[in-house]
Amino acid sequence: MATTTLVARPAPRPTPWVTAVAGLVTLGVAMGIGRFAFTPILPMMQQDAAVSVAVGGWLASANYVGYLLGAISAVALRARATTIVRASLVAIGLATMGMGMTGSFPAWLLLRALAGVASAWVLIFASAWALGRLGAAERPVLRGAVFGGVGAGIAAAGLLCVALMECGAGSASAWVQLGAIALAGTAAIWPALREDGDAGGALAPRRAADRFRWDRDAVRLVLCHGILGLGYIIPATFVPAMARTLVPDPLVFGWAWPIFGVAAMASTLVAGAAIRVVGNRRLWALSQFVMAAGVAAPVLWPSMGGIMVAALLVGGTFMVSTMGGMQEAQIVAGPHATRLMAAMTAAFAAGQIAGPLLVATGVGPRGDFSRPLSIACLLLLVSAGALARRVGPGPGSGR
Repeated sequence: MATTTLVARPAPRPTPWVTAVAGLVTLGVAMGIGRFAFTPILPMMQQDAAVSVAVGGWLASANYVGYLLGAISAVALRARATTIVRASLVAIGLATMGMGMTGSFPAWLLLRALAGVASAWVLIFASAWALGRLGAAERPVLRGAVFGGVGAGIAAAGLLCVALMECGAGSASAWVQLGAIALAGTAAIWPALREDGDAGGALAPRRAADRFRWDRDAVRLVLCHGILGLGYIIPATFVPAMARTLVPDPLVFGWAWPIFGVAAMASTLVAGAAIRVVGNRRLWALSQFVMAAGVAAPVLWPSMGGIMVAALLVGGTFMVSTMGGMQEAQIVAGPHATRLMAAMTAAFAAGQIAGPLLVATGVGPRGDFSRPLSIACLLLLVSAGALARRVGPGPGSGR
């Protein structure tokens, strides 16, 4: 009797559009919820959990310490990229829900740190997976859409918090619902998070022969990227809290964060064209100058108008600055760009830690943010000036 052998056929590779949507959702969950859900929820925690601005600064810093640890530890992970992304997205959802199930400050610190570690792993491995696939498909617009997930996640989390505040729901409910949304989004894209063979797997081990020669320009890029982390993170963490000190109506102050997210999302769609016109470094310098103006707006114009200007200008430049910085690192370091990018990312994470700590120690007795905002503005202006200085020409620098 003849026998029939059934051979399992591999699942079809996700289309570029499916890959882009999966990348958008992963970054939306990792950044909009894992990193920044705390921002629109902080005013709610101030109201129903008696969380002060100083305590908020410590909770924010715990998340950024976790992000730094995640970025450093990522090079030691040897699992497949999509396996790491899936596990990290689940961890983000559970850690976010856990924030609404306890009132313990030490537990909050631990949960925010865990979410920070997981969000760093998602950012690193999901970006490598999605951009690798879309690069092979030559779809630059879809690559921009992947990074638009950061702003989309921020805007979605902000809009949910506005709706919950209008309904009278508390911060615990916001944490639980955002955690549930993170898990639902993870489940929706789970089938798309797969890879063929070894493509998009773990980070390749670093070769001992690789040697990057540091010079003043490379150090300048690292320091400027660190200042970017400090400068943007203060408004990115405390914009709704600043707005709440001026207008108690959640339908007014709650819109500051969604505006921030929409600006961040829109900026990624035009950054590619702008970089081709003015060059990476000039665009980065211009972005940090505009960001400095946004950071200064609530100090010079202490009203809802000033805070909305801050949300628009900072939200519209922080992703552009990041993209410009990473592409400039490729030009400056060439084949050793990974090492320079790693150093810039670590400096960025350190700046994010320093920003909330600056708020925790420098905020006024009535929640006045003028001192930390002024310091951040000054540093951003110095950084923009350093980036604008002409350096030796390099291939394709566009500076």
